Amino acid sequence: MEIDFTAVAVCGMLFIGAPWIFLHYFTQFRRAKGISVEDERLLDDLHDTARRLDSRLESIERIIAADNPGWKDGVLANARPADRLTDDRDADARRPSIHR
Repeated sequence: MEIDFTAVAVCGMLFIGAPWIFLHYFTQFRRAKGISVEDERLLDDLHDTARRLDSRLESIERIIAADNPGWKDGVLANARPADRLTDDRDADARRPSIHR
């Protein structure tokens, strides 16, 4: 009685390999369910950087507006509709919000 090596290998992969891989990644995902301390620190740094960049951009816009009062209207008029950025700060102040 000769045992086919292929059948043994397939049964081994099916009954041992597949559950082992499944359980390995299942425990990895359960362990990494939340955000790590390092990721939280990185997000805080990115948030601070974004706030500083926003502040710098507002300063630059104020300087340009002091030199050329209608510069933003000209930029928005020449922009394509997909590239057009609008200043929603005034619209957000007028828009009712449930989160305020």
